[in-house]
Amino acid sequence: MILDNNKILRICNRLSCQIIEESDQLNQIILIGIKEKGFEIAEIIKKQITLFSKKDIKLYPIKIQKDIDNKKILFDYKIPKNCTVFIIDDVLNTGKTLFKSVNYFFNIGCESIKTIVLIDRDHKKYPVNVDIKGFSLSTNFEDTVKVISRDKKLKAVLV
Repeated sequence: MILDNNKILRICNRLSCQIIEESDQLNQIILIGIKEKGFEIAEIIKKQITLFSKKDIKLYPIKIQKDIDNKKILFDYKIPKNCTVFIIDDVLNTGKTLFKSVNYFFNIGCESIKTIVLIDRDHKKYPVNVDIKGFSLSTNFEDTVKVISRDKKLKAVLV
């Protein structure tokens, strides 16, 4: 096991504080969680932010259909133009999912896009930068890191 539930919660607490600092000049915090596990991480982060900030916080899911070559994006929400969004994912593997998400929000007119990942594996194939990372992990390229949810508890494992 790479991270148990307690470590993940501590990391999410730190990520929440960093998001609050990054959003100091904003009236609203817009969190976008990449389904499935990225959205679960985003829910934890949203709860933590509400403990420390009185700002209006919105949380929306985005789904990237990975089984389709062009990775169809499902996002059925209206967000204000010229806003700042915080895109949250669980594990950054090649960067393709995060890259597609960043590109989507860039194309709809977001003024600023910040990327947050729980675990950064440092094996990017796509030109995407992680603004805030919870845990950096060097692995072999063939290794797979998964965040697993069981009984409302998360853990990160190497499979």
